[in-house]
Amino acid sequence: MKIRSAFQNIWRMRERLDAIGINQGLILSALNETRNSTNLVDYEFKVFSQWGEDGIIQYLSKAIELKHKTFIEFGVESFMEANCRFLLMKDNWSGYVIDASSSNISIMKNSYFYWKHQIDAVDAFVTKDNINDLLAKSCFDKDVGILSIDIDGNDYFILEAINTVRPRILICEYNAVFGARKISVPYEPDFCRTRKHYSNLYWGASLSAITFLANRKGYSLVGTNSSGCNAFFVRDDLLNEKVKVLTAEQAFLPSTIRQSRDKQGNLSYLTGDDRLKEIRGLAVVNVETGAIEEL
Repeated sequence: MKIRSAFQNIWRMRERLDAIGINQGLILSALNETRNSTNLVDYEFKVFSQWGEDGIIQYLSKAIELKHKTFIEFGVESFMEANCRFLLMKDNWSGYVIDASSSNISIMKNSYFYWKHQIDAVDAFVTKDNINDLLAKSCFDKDVGILSIDIDGNDYFILEAINTVRPRILICEYNAVFGARKISVPYEPDFCRTRKHYSNLYWGASLSAITFLANRKGYSLVGTNSSGCNAFFVRDDLLNEKVKVLTAEQAFLPSTIRQSRDKQGNLSYLTGDDRLKEIRGLAVVNVETGAIEEL
């Protein structure tokens, strides 16, 4: 009983702190409405997102006409830190999230916000063969408000396979270490970045690769975040003067995140070109030609 009471007190404290964060986000969102800019970085602020995505998403969700206030996000861990949580709790959007860890999903389902808001969570390891079946379980209209992809691995191939939803706003993580080439790690159904290479730097796809695919699917790149990890796309039929279409070269921002590991699993804090040197020679696929190349 004492342990249960302690956990209940922790959640009550978290709920109070979250309420403060949401109120601060309300103020920042209102201030952002006075800006006259199409540079997404100008709108950044963080409440529940990992970096400044909360502010960017608030701006885009107002700039783009939305039919349904629905989001799908996968690779969310326990949803404590996620791109769409602010939308869920501040704007009462409906959500559907997926994570490969059953313990992460259990933590989420035992949180105070899970019963207070319209959200469903599924534990599943996403592959290009199961993604559409998983998305269909959301029961959302195909015209989803936002789709956010962050799985640190087969991101390119998962996005390529999706055909059951057509979101108005698409968010996809990119690997800035891969530079300007249109490349991705080769597809492996059980890809895990930590197992694949000790550095934790070999994963995902470059911004130009993600943009190449998004363009094929009818989306235009409208910006990236200042941390150099997330790209934002808008469906072509919804483009307007409030968003500026960019090339991958124009939107690219180098990653400021020092997440590299040494062979013992310790953070090594590599930056700049030293990160690419750490994974030099590993295989990548040129998404335009399908050829296997080397980093």
